[in-house]
Amino acid sequence: MFNKLFAGRRGYLLGFIVSFGLVGFALYIQQKHNLEPCPLCISQRIAFMALGVLFLLAALHNPAALGRKVYGLLHFIAAGIGIGIAARHIWIQANPDKVMAECGAGFDYIMETFPLKKALDLIFKGTGECSAIDWTLFGLTIPQLSLIAFAGLALYAIALAFLKKA
Repeated sequence: MFNKLFAGRRGYLLGFIVSFGLVGFALYIQQKHNLEPCPLCISQRIAFMALGVLFLLAALHNPAALGRKVYGLLHFIAAGIGIGIAARHIWIQANPDKVMAECGAGFDYIMETFPLKKALDLIFKGTGECSAIDWTLFGLTIPQLSLIAFAGLALYAIALAFLKKA
């Protein structure tokens, strides 16, 4: 039953919809609660969008067996990067005393001002604004929810890689 519903284009399109749906939900939360995303929040959104684009490419390509495994690996890597970003963000929120206490530069400023390597170093160090917990759902912070979503999408990608086309 799972194979008929999710194999091939439908499965990849669902991954695309979920990935971009999560970005849409983040934007909704941001607007509704007047939140300003920190650099790691933006990085997580970028990871969801990259994963969504990979799912869309796979849907358009509709690969055969070997292609499904290649796409599965790419999806898994993208989700793994998202897991790493979310895990770092969770650590920063759990250890605010070990990161800068004041708010640092915003994502846009960092990306426009510094070379890419330095910008990435600054983003992943985290700032005071990255340690703030401004919103929760069921007692889980946004990065905790993101980590769960990335892990779910990684497992989903592996499942899609091994399903036969319907």
